[in-house]
Amino acid sequence: MVSNVFYKTRYHIGKSVKEFLTGYFTEYETPKLVVINNPKYATLLRIIQILILLYSVIYLLIYEKGYQKQDTAPIFAVTLKVKGIGYVQTTENKTIIIDVADYIIPASENNAIFIMTSFIQTDQTRSICAESKKVRGAKCKDDSDCFNKTFTPYMNGRWTGRCLLPPDTNVANETTNVTKTPTGLCEYAGWCPPEDDEIPTLLVQGVFGFTIFMKNFIEFPEFDVKHKNMVDNLKPCIFHPKTNKDCPIFSIDYIMNEAEKNITERDLMLRHGGVIRMKADWDCNLDRDLKLCKPKYSFARLDVPFHEKPFSAGFNFRFSNFWKYNQTDFRVLTKAFGLRFIVSISGKAGKFDFITFTLNIGSLVGIFGLATFICDIVILHLSKKANAYRNHVFETVHLKTRLNTAFNDVRAHFQDKNELDPSSLSNNKTELSNDKTKLSSDKKELSNGIIHTITQPSPRKTIAIRPLILMQPDL
Repeated sequence: MVSNVFYKTRYHIGKSVKEFLTGYFTEYETPKLVVINNPKYATLLRIIQILILLYSVIYLLIYEKGYQKQDTAPIFAVTLKVKGIGYVQTTENKTIIIDVADYIIPASENNAIFIMTSFIQTDQTRSICAESKKVRGAKCKDDSDCFNKTFTPYMNGRWTGRCLLPPDTNVANETTNVTKTPTGLCEYAGWCPPEDDEIPTLLVQGVFGFTIFMKNFIEFPEFDVKHKNMVDNLKPCIFHPKTNKDCPIFSIDYIMNEAEKNITERDLMLRHGGVIRMKADWDCNLDRDLKLCKPKYSFARLDVPFHEKPFSAGFNFRFSNFWKYNQTDFRVLTKAFGLRFIVSISGKAGKFDFITFTLNIGSLVGIFGLATFICDIVILHLSKKANAYRNHVFETVHLKTRLNTAFNDVRAHFQDKNELDPSSLSNNKTELSNDKTKLSSDKKELSNGIIHTITQPSPRKTIAIRPLILMQPDL
């Protein structure tokens, strides 16, 4: 039973494949024009065509500037300059004034700038001292706990193998009469003392009053056009999105408010650092005056907010200042927290181009075929009279059947003529046999697409026989 079902299934599949291949190589399809007098379908077609026309003209041609050639790969350069004076209030109630040279680290970067907003400083000398209590394995009871230890990135130097108990933990190795405790710290050779980042940071005051001057130069190589974001009569100003949107000088206060709306997050960014994106977006219409081409500025925060408790919050790094005195090396190690501004430039420019305009017009004309396609689906598959419409639209033509029909029509025509004129019956029979022979020869030539004319006896009329279409003679 299973074998019979499998055999029938295989037979039907093979038959379907055979019919498909036979039709693929022996059938030729050509469009057929059918006029359907139905106001409902005509209205549907016109509505779809109007919608396509509005979409094409308003959106593609006008809004998207389909008549212009576009350059979306500009070449740009950016320079940033910061101005402002800040100050730091120390734990000893001293005020330290810092300027641009103090809080811009490094002095120059590529499409970015860093402003230090808080820091921790540690005065160090190259010597030997006790390891930090925060380092894992630094606590010890005797020298064996510190000897032959594997170096880890968390160590502040090379361990000497000695265990420094509390009386010996002074950097100057001054022994005091303190009772020894059973726990000490391993000794290391390096910069002493180690940094303690648990102490309060020194916060730079007045950061919100700092300003950033962004000079942006851009070139569109496709059109050989160069431009800048500075107007010719630029005067000292501060950017404002409504009253002064052409000014390229931005206050830190405005940038922070745009990048982060939460006040608590902004305060944490000043204390622990953060990353902010400054973006200038150019959209130039070169068919107008170049002075009208101006960028649009936007600001966004790139680092993870503190309330999400990321693995590494904020932004910080370390740098140091070195000097030497009496053959002894000294340095001030600074752990800097601050705002890193990254500049992003994007842009495009367009100019009228006849070839681009012609190609887009041709594409829009092709879109109009979508209206006919939709209406064909509705008429031939979704309407109540779909079968009747399909019978008129789809027609299969066989050449042999058409030729036999034409031959029968000719023979019937001659029979009618013979009934009207009996005296010419014998002559008509002879002519009919000759026409029969000629029609058989025409049969062969018609397979090659050649059109012939069959001449009838009196009265003289012609029958035009073409592939797929037969024009019958007038009776």
